[in-house]
Amino acid sequence: MATRSPQLIDALRSTANRLEGGDRYEWGHMGRCNCGHLVQTITNMSSYEIVKAVDFAMDEWTEHAKDYCAGTGSKVDDIFLALHDAGFTHEDVMHLEYLSDKRVLNRIQDRPPLRRNNVDDVTLYMRTLAKVLEDA
Repeated sequence: MATRSPQLIDALRSTANRLEGGDRYEWGHMGRCNCGHLVQTITNMSSYEIVKAVDFAMDEWTEHAKDYCAGTGSKVDDIFLALHDAGFTHEDVMHLEYLSDKRVLNRIQDRPPLRRNNVDDVTLYMRTLAKVLEDA
């Protein structure tokens, strides 16, 4: 579960701002999807550098999170370590990919279900998660 961290809260809001400002978004691209954009913010990596770090394996972030094991020497370790240091766990990665954290969804009411590949829904989710963490 994501922890209340000023760095993470700021990163979520900054990422939402970038996406709302027109940054290129592609749900099927490791560096430009929901998680990829947050990784860009936290690590200052470009979308290309992210894809290169996962050896151009264009799996879903959920697959990398399920397979994640610290200390393997894999380039993706550094990404997950940076996320962890910011307060974001590999389980949170899976929730962000699918916009599925119940704490966030419980705060978003009176609207259709969130679509994981819709940039407006992604930014709403990120802003709501930041607020959930801030209120914790």
